[in-house]
Amino acid sequence: MADREILQLIDHAVISPTCTEAEVLAGLEVALHYRTAAFVAPPVWLPLAVASLRGTGIAAVTTCGFPLGANATATKTVEAYDAVVAGADELDMVMNYSALRSGLLGLVEADIRAVVGACGYAAQRLGQQPIVVKVILEMCYLTEGEKRQAVEFAVAAGADYVKTSTGLGPAGATVEDVEFLRELAPPEVKVKAAGGIRTVEDCRRMIEAGADRIGTSATERIAEELDE
Repeated sequence: MADREILQLIDHAVISPTCTEAEVLAGLEVALHYRTAAFVAPPVWLPLAVASLRGTGIAAVTTCGFPLGANATATKTVEAYDAVVAGADELDMVMNYSALRSGLLGLVEADIRAVVGACGYAAQRLGQQPIVVKVILEMCYLTEGEKRQAVEFAVAAGADYVKTSTGLGPAGATVEDVEFLRELAPPEVKVKAAGGIRTVEDCRRMIEAGADRIGTSATERIAEELDE
């Protein structure tokens, strides 16, 4: 892969809990300028992203159950349905890792399945194809066994991607976790690395480990480094 192609794998994210409308607009300019794969914004700013990205080929992405994953499943399904109706191309949902760590395994899979189902139902009502659903596992909190279970549940529930982290936890993506996800997930399920990825070298390492997408808010810094 040519280094410049790294930018085409980036989901540029503006998802800080304190982000403002002006910061979202600035982030959209970054995504448009560098032609990233996607732009990720909180649900309240999704309509702004959809309007700005329409016809550009850059996916409008929002979150669900973010950042803790512990919302009631009913709440997550409403978030998912609303995201599709608002025009989202992709949805990054946070798995209920609290339930997983509690041994409530049925709840974990049912939660993911409900969100995937809500996206599919909304798309069907609108006469369009289902959107892409990425499941954030927040791997820094999980044991190796829990990581295996998380991937198994996400795959069984119909997720399109498994994703390492929210970027707001105590640790982000690691090469080892990306390799682990790529080994466990079937070929049709992709891997997104996110959290703490701020340099070209970080991106290279994650892509070499098996990441199909890179989630970062440091797109400008990465692009400047590529230019150098």
